[in-house]
Amino acid sequence: MEALSPTMEEGRLVKWHKREGDAVKTGETLAEVETDKAVMDLVARADGVLRQVAVTEGQTVPVGNVVAVIAAPGETVDASVATPAAVTSGNVKREMGNVGVATATAPVAVAPAQPVSGADATRVKASPLAKRMAKEAGVDLKLVTGSGPGGRVVRRDLEGAAARRDVAAPVSAPAPTFPVSRFPFPERAEGAYQDVPLTQIRKTIAKRLATSLGPIPHFFLTTEVDMERAAEARDALNRQLGDRGKVSFNDVIVKATALALTKHRACNAWFQDDHIRYWNEVHIGVAVAVEDGLITPVIRNADLKPLLEIGREARELAEKARSRRLQPSEYTGSTFSVSNLGMFEIDQFTAVINPPEAGIIAVGTITPKPVAWDGQVVPRRRMRITMSCDHRVIDGATGAAFLKTLKEMLENPLAMLL
Repeated sequence: MEALSPTMEEGRLVKWHKREGDAVKTGETLAEVETDKAVMDLVARADGVLRQVAVTEGQTVPVGNVVAVIAAPGETVDASVATPAAVTSGNVKREMGNVGVATATAPVAVAPAQPVSGADATRVKASPLAKRMAKEAGVDLKLVTGSGPGGRVVRRDLEGAAARRDVAAPVSAPAPTFPVSRFPFPERAEGAYQDVPLTQIRKTIAKRLATSLGPIPHFFLTTEVDMERAAEARDALNRQLGDRGKVSFNDVIVKATALALTKHRACNAWFQDDHIRYWNEVHIGVAVAVEDGLITPVIRNADLKPLLEIGREARELAEKARSRRLQPSEYTGSTFSVSNLGMFEIDQFTAVINPPEAGIIAVGTITPKPVAWDGQVVPRRRMRITMSCDHRVIDGATGAAFLKTLKEMLENPLAMLL
């Protein structure tokens, strides 16, 4: 089991793409593995023949344990080689002393013999995201014309196929107009309760929270921002952009946060064991809810990017996060984070710091409120922001000064040009 992310300690084998006895080449996808953050491809690190597959779909094994063997044609493999210590459920404990990156031939896997369904996306040339989209949508990739290099099926081909299928299908009940959890909750069983094993990402969230709320001395600062000018500026930008794209409120908040951090480097920092690292670059982690947890893709150098690029990148990263296809480089290295629950009509909340970062802002909904303005009470669009600070790095006045700058930039977007 190869370490497919910097923090991966064990992996759950989701699906095998090769069978025992198949010839494999270096770089070929052997299996899909659920890591602590995403579902990633496990690839062959050598040419040969797949032998002694020792892990079945659904099993979880520690990093460094053998899941299969790649051998030369005709080579005999000792049966004792492929004997992994599998972790089959969240209730089974294991020793962590042997965790490490395997330096032998790469692990390979095989699915149990099953009839191949029409929606099997492994028989045609397609991107990993297209394969996953096809599986979820029930689309047969053999019937989709690929527009990628060499006829490869890519995301836009699946989007077109799904749209055509939806048009042809009878109209069902209207979709809900409010956000709904996409997590497939288990069917109700007999008895007073039901135990469900933790997924890899939920295990990681549990560990990360234990290293955040416990050891990190949090304190919180809240301010209320008048969003009238920001809303007017956003509307004007979207009219001007036309078909080139749209700018969301979250894009504006990410940009303003990044620019404010350039003026307050004390908040753009990591706490290390024996020092504080103050970053000159600004990399914003944007919290994204996925089916069974939360992940923070990173918009790098957000202070230098235009709003349209921030929006495009944020949407692409969120899509990859929800399809469990983020690469480690896309969710590590943030220097500050933004968590936004405004779309759920949450007025105010506090977010947990993502170590080693020293701060995170929690963004509430934008809602009209009666406000005293120029001697009159008028409705104004207002938004609350709460900043969580690591007191080992950020003092109260330091965090307050940062929030003051962020508030000024949002209330007067022209301040971002200064």
